[in-house]
Amino acid sequence: MNRIYDDKRLAGAYEHGNEMPEASLRAWVALIASYAPRPAPAVIEVGAGTGVFSAALARWVPGSEVVAVDASAAMLAEARRHHSHPTVRYLSGEAEALPAAADCFDLALLSRVVHHIPDRARAARELARVVRGGGRVVVRTTFRERLDAVVYDYWPQLRALDAQRFPGRAEVVSDFLAAGFDLESVGSFAQPVAAGLADYRARLTHAPQSKFTQLTDAQFARGLARMEAAAAAEAAAGGPRPVLERYDVAVFALPSP
Repeated sequence: MNRIYDDKRLAGAYEHGNEMPEASLRAWVALIASYAPRPAPAVIEVGAGTGVFSAALARWVPGSEVVAVDASAAMLAEARRHHSHPTVRYLSGEAEALPAAADCFDLALLSRVVHHIPDRARAARELARVVRGGGRVVVRTTFRERLDAVVYDYWPQLRALDAQRFPGRAEVVSDFLAAGFDLESVGSFAQPVAAGLADYRARLTHAPQSKFTQLTDAQFARGLARMEAAAAAEAAAGGPRPVLERYDVAVFALPSP
């Protein structure tokens, strides 16, 4: 997996910079859990980062047990510090070589991580190994064809740079079909992540996403200034409006034996 998150600064900034309101997180958990083939599922999150989704699934999906895997020691340290939970195990591991036995899980989650995996085809085969027949894999990402994040309005050069990093829908689907999965659905889901642009800008001040490492300090500062001006205009025009983040959600099912 891409080693950029070994950077302790980025790992430390990630937690605050990517938080979302509890109602939004609950909505995401409800959507993800709806794909579990049974109550009280065994869940693996691949590329769990600071553990936000792993801990939320453990809290709000009754009876669930979660294995949270990440390749970054720095991210796992943040996860254990911020999101310790009795039914979440945080383990070091790569997507292409998961630290789990075969046929262990009912549900797998890859949230905002598929573009960091060097060998998606191998990772898909690993998921086919550890997910039970009838289980599901949920891929939460932004496909190359729909790079529409709010940050691109203020750092427009990022869209072209991310188009080189993010896979397209057909590429991801092809990798999972080749690994033996069926495509169950591809949809889109959006939730508020900040009360307004001023709040959103405050969270981005420390460049908490890997995409910002593609920018120079001057480019990053100019984007923050553009967002600050837009936040002031928003306040003058009647007050803040919620900032939404939209993601593509692809769901793959492993056929029962």
